[in-house]
Parts: sequence; structure tokens; C-alpha cells
Amino acid sequence: MHTGLRITAFAAALAATFGTAYGVGTGMDPIVADGAAPAPHDEHGEPDGPREPTPRPTRGGAQGGHESTPAGGLRISEGGYTLDLATPRVTAGQRTELRFTVRDASGAAVTAFQREHEKELHLILASRDLVTYRHLHPTRAADGTWSTPVDLPAAGGYRVFADFTPSGADAENLTLGADLAASGRYEPARLPAPNGTARTDGYEVELDGSLRPGRASELKLKVSRDGEPVGDLQPYLGAYGHLVALRSGDLAYLHVHPNGEPGDGTTAPGPEISFTATAPSDGTYRLFLDFRHRGEVHTAAFTVRAGSATDSTTGATTEADPGATPEHADGHGH
Repeated sequence: MHTGLRITAFAAALAATFGTAYGVGTGMDPIVADGAAPAPHDEHGEPDGPREPTPRPTRGGAQGGHESTPAGGLRISEGGYTLDLATPRVTAGQRTELRFTVRDASGAAVTAFQREHEKELHLILASRDLVTYRHLHPTRAADGTWSTPVDLPAAGGYRVFADFTPSGADAENLTLGADLAASGRYEPARLPAPNGTARTDGYEVELDGSLRPGRASELKLKVSRDGEPVGDLQPYLGAYGHLVALRSGDLAYLHVHPNGEPGDGTTAPGPEISFTATAPSDGTYRLFLDFRHRGEVHTAAFTVRAGSATDSTTGATTEADPGATPEHADGHGH
């Protein structure tokens, strides 16, 4: 597995009426509310078999805290491909089948994708306040329609990211973004304070390292349970952990891959999982770590600041949100 970093960013919007029913409209760009604590991801079925992803050039970059190239994910269409979200609105608290299609420049549904980290497509779903987070792996029908069940805990604005690489020798990895609205009574949440320790499902995860704008830096996450280091993490999508970072404010998206992989002769199955990441700019970020142990996938969440605000994480501790237990969809997700 390569130490790749795919960075996407977007700006979009939804309308919200505070303290009343959340209006579910389309075509408006949202005002972002800061929020708190992670929410479920889904467990996957049997993996399709690990395959080494083909390294792709990083799109977007950063120098001096500024993105040096036009960011991906700002649009629902990019590189001749469009994310066609057939389910742009759901009802909070109700299980709904989320459906979408990736279309090419001619409007035809794309049915051939390259496998990366054992899947043809990774779907990230996050609330605008960064309280709810899901890493989903939907199933694709023969006609190119993707689907996965979702059950969003709160009303408000959400963003859906489709991370994929079309088939073809010269195809590049893309992350397309679309807005999703959940109707119901909306109460904005505050972003959790920066924390160096997160607790989830009886596990404690410690973060060592800082996220730096325009510079690569190492992030180490140490997993323990009942005060004992966990040294028998299980491979999950070809790695011992997956880390996604979202920038508060516009939800700029960083998909970070771990340093090393199971079976490479040097990477231990815990308790530490190492990543290398570069922040696209100064700002506050929410980090979501997915890891597997004893057959279950768990998510630990952190708030960190990069750049002038703060150059490292703090020692403050935040308890995981009760809704952050894996809710496994594929009925899965991660």
C-alpha cells in the first residue's frame, strides 16, 4: 500500500431553520455549522481480496498553507464524470436506501472501476457540523446504480463523497461530492475541542503528532483496551487502519493511507498505526480513524488544529458520541 494522499475540497450549501423543521431543498450552498463526535460506519461483508492499488498522482496540494492547484470535490462533476445522487434527501431517524450513479461525459452510467483497497468505490458521508461520519461501501447493480442503506441520526445538511478510479490505464482517482439533506428538527452542534485521546466502544486511542499545512508530517495512533495495548489488530480493507480528515468550515477532504501494510514484513498489527498527511491549509480538522479488532470495526474521532491556530494536538480528552458505534451496512459501510 502506498503512502498516498488524496485531497479534495468543496463548498456547497443547504438551508437550515434553527429550532424548527429542517427544510430539505436543493441547489443552495450551505452555511457550515461546527459540530461534535463521530457517528457510525458500516461493517463490510467478505472482502473481494486485497489488491495493490496503482499509485496515482496527488490532486490538489499545498504550499505555505495554500492549495496550489484547483481542488477536487468542489464540484459534483469533474474530469468528465458526474455524481448523480438519486436520493438527495432522507428523513432523520429512518433507514433509507441511498442510491446514486457515476456518469461519464455522455451521460451513460459507469460500470467499470479499478479496485483500490479491496473496493471499486468508497463512499464517505459526513454531516456539515462533523458530528456524524460514515465510511460506506455500497453495492453496484449491473446497470451502474450504487446503493447502500443509511440511517442518519439528526436532521441537517450532509455531504456525500464518492472516491473512485474509473477503469483505464490513464484514469485518475476522483472524489466527487454532492449534498444530502435529512429532514426533521434541526439543532446545530458545536465542534468538539481539540483532543489527543479518543474513546470508542471500550477502546482508547491516543494521537501523537501534528497536522501541518503544506508539509508532510507523521501521525501515530496507539490503540489500547482496558489499559492494555492492542497488538492484534486485524486487516481492514488491506490495512490496519484508515484515516479520513475533514476540514471544519468547508469539509475539505483528505484521504490518508497508512505507512505500511499487513504482511509486508515490517508493519506490526498494532498497537500503533502510522500515517503521513499534509493539511491543505491552516484550520481546524476532524480526524476519523477506522480500525478492526475481534471482528468488529470501530471509529475514533479527533479534533486537531493545523497552522497558526495551533501546531499540535492538545491533551484534552473527548468521549465518543453514543451514536458512534458501527452500524455496518452493505448493509455495510465502515
